Amino acid sequence: MQVKSYKAGSIGQVDFDATPFGEKVLFRTLKDAVVMHQANQRQGTVKTKGRSDVAGTGKKPYKQKHTGRARAGSVKSPIWRGGGTVFGPLPRDYSYHMPKKARRVALRTALLGKLRDDEVVIGELGDFPAPSAKAARKILADLGTPRRVLVVLAKADDNVWRSFRNFPGVQVRVASDVCAFDIVAGGVIFAEGPALDAIAARVGLKTEGAKS
Repeated sequence: MQVKSYKAGSIGQVDFDATPFGEKVLFRTLKDAVVMHQANQRQGTVKTKGRSDVAGTGKKPYKQKHTGRARAGSVKSPIWRGGGTVFGPLPRDYSYHMPKKARRVALRTALLGKLRDDEVVIGELGDFPAPSAKAARKILADLGTPRRVLVVLAKADDNVWRSFRNFPGVQVRVASDVCAFDIVAGGVIFAEGPALDAIAARVGLKTEGAKS
């Protein structure tokens, strides 16, 4: 498969073996992985007060009969102003996990979709001896200044992360940490060659039975 390449400020084409990423985009598995990731990001800290949590007396506000008013047994009643909330949201854990094999399949099929959409650029970042937003801006400009870019590194590099971190829509991930959601939400995938090889080794069809 021919994919875009970036080297020394110029865009070209390079041959890339996409065999490890399969032949079909599995949209249902990919959707499940994205929904799982979003659920796991929810804090679940919302809290409403029920009638047992509202401050106030438990005394009956007025006598039962002969007042001309509706019967009332508590000022904490949900129908009274300042009373408790009925069936309101409470703190909960929204997180859950798909099987490891399913997560590998989702990442693999996400990359296959990006390859087919021509949204993968295999590039060389060059040397970043120190953080440089100017160098990062030059790379983004050479890519056509896309709205969203996911930079995938073969190994962690603090200088690269510091160089790209202030650009809106740009994320930096290490190949060992990238997930299906990162790929789907990343826009253009700008990846180092060794980074794609590492992902292929982790989730590719050829290593399906190996430990990851």
